[in-house]
Amino acid sequence: MIHQPPAGARDLLPLEVVQKAWINDTLQQVFGQWGYQRIVTSTIERLDTLKAGGAIEDGTVIQLHNSSSEPLGLRPELTASVARAAVTRMTDTSYPQRLCYRANVFRNPPSSHHGRQLEFYQAGVELLFSGGTLADAEILLLVADCLEKLQIPNWYLILGDAGLTRSLLSPFPDDLKQEVRHCLATLDFVKLENLSYPNEELKQRATLLFNLRGKPEDVLSKVQDLPLDETGKSCLNNLKSLIELVNYNEVKSLPLILDLSLIQTFDYYTGIIFKAVGQTNNQLQNLGQGGRYDQLLGVYHPQNKSAPGIGFSLNVGALHRCLLSTDVLPQKPNSIDYLVVAKTPESQIQALKYAQKLRDDDKSLRVTIDLENRNEEQITKYAQENGIKTIVWIEKGKGPIIN
Repeated sequence: MIHQPPAGARDLLPLEVVQKAWINDTLQQVFGQWGYQRIVTSTIERLDTLKAGGAIEDGTVIQLHNSSSEPLGLRPELTASVARAAVTRMTDTSYPQRLCYRANVFRNPPSSHHGRQLEFYQAGVELLFSGGTLADAEILLLVADCLEKLQIPNWYLILGDAGLTRSLLSPFPDDLKQEVRHCLATLDFVKLENLSYPNEELKQRATLLFNLRGKPEDVLSKVQDLPLDETGKSCLNNLKSLIELVNYNEVKSLPLILDLSLIQTFDYYTGIIFKAVGQTNNQLQNLGQGGRYDQLLGVYHPQNKSAPGIGFSLNVGALHRCLLSTDVLPQKPNSIDYLVVAKTPESQIQALKYAQKLRDDDKSLRVTIDLENRNEEQITKYAQENGIKTIVWIEKGKGPIIN
């Protein structure tokens, strides 16, 4: 029997580990520059905690069975866990709270997708207890800074506004509204065209909503001409202000596509919603997503006190795939600086002492001992094949010979 990981799981070999560690380290450095502090939450959560925000369905969570009757699950994302920790454990912290993370998450694939990936690696941030356009702008600019520092090729942001889109959907009867919303969320134009509309005007509005994407100025111009309620007008003005803020750099504007059909089938995001997209080998990669969720923190608050929040997560695997065709990533695992060789059994203690001295003198050095009792030619060949920089020969009663 050949033992393999379970379907949907995979091993990461040394080079991929080094490359993804470089991605993670770069992201954490950027997060830190923007004032975000790392938080580590539990991999295992109560099932009701994971589902409390309304964005997670039972089938998505890989559930655990233990001796207690308490339903538990592996986290499928980090926002719920960070929000829970912030509201219940960090009440004495000054606001706003800028928190970041790097962690693995687990998701059950749909039943029809056997073998689909189960474990993912994410890095992201949550900006909690701060609302307003300036906070939205900070998050979008932070995403952009991350992608720039990673040198992701051909990336752009797709930006929507859940509040504005809900306002644009308000003229539809309730049952029809849910159907139109589902078609928008799943990009099902064929079904959208064949819904039962009470009049031609609503059908045209649905079609317009489906196609409200493109350059921000073009989309905003179309929306400006539509009849909007007060909520819609406020959302539109905030969106205009946000786009102006993130494009403060006159030399290089943010690569934005405004897409007001960008919405989910459930009410989780309350304001802006966005996706980061990259392109490699003529294929689009969903690099990450995020948005504003001003109702989530109240779910975990003991008195149900709501507070604003916004954040995003980046998919480390997708970032890695985008960078594989570039020369940005490390191209080999970390090399060994010194190989210390005991020439005889009697010199092994001396070799161990010398190797430890090298490590003590310079904490950044990678020093290893030869274990195989090979001859000089074999050791030299081994060092060349493995990129070992220096060989140190140890013979009892003599000083080290370095070459």
